[in-house]
Order: sequence, then C-alpha cells, then structure tokens
Amino acid sequence: MTTSNTGTGDVDPAVREELARLRDSIDNIDAAVVHMLAERFKCTQQVGHLKAVHQLPPADPAREARQIARLRTLAENAKLDPAFAEKFLNFIIAEVIRHHESIAEDTVNGQASPAH
Repeated sequence: MTTSNTGTGDVDPAVREELARLRDSIDNIDAAVVHMLAERFKCTQQVGHLKAVHQLPPADPAREARQIARLRTLAENAKLDPAFAEKFLNFIIAEVIRHHESIAEDTVNGQASPAH
C-alpha cells in the first residue's frame, strides 16, 4: 500500500479506512480525557473548599512532589515519556492551585460558594 502526500484524494481506500478507524479511537480517547479531567477538577474544587474553610494553604509542595514522582513512574511503566507526564501534571497542579487561591480569597471575602 502506498500513499500520496499530494492531498488530492488518491490515497489507497484501505489506508483511508485505517486512518478513519484510528482517528475515531483518538477522538474517543480525547473525550474520555476531558471527562476524567472534569471529574478530577470536581474533586480538587472540593479540596479547595476544605482548605479554605480550614485556612490551609492552597499549595501542598510535598504532595505535589509525591504525585509527580508517582506519575513519572506510571508513565515509564506505560511507555510514555515521563518528562511529558511531569509537564502535564505540573500544568494541572498550577491550575488547581489557581482555583484554590481563588476559593480561599472568596472565602475570606465571604463570597464562598458551597462545594459541589
């Protein structure tokens, strides 16, 4: 099977079918990732409310370090680049901390919304 890079549609139908199958799988995985992240953030919002009510700091560097080490090991075992996994988790952690800071500020100002 050969393919053309011209984009003119002269790709072998079997290749086109395989691309479509793989892309459908990618789309399903992307949807699952989004739903998992949404669930994760629901939990971290609850953590943020607990921290705010009990005047705990928004960040927990010791836990973050443990989570990064854990995720790097999981990534290695899954044959995923551990550096990528760490960058991904650092991005998520930064967003969680931002949320926790906002929740804490709202709590101090008497604007706290109930945890969901």
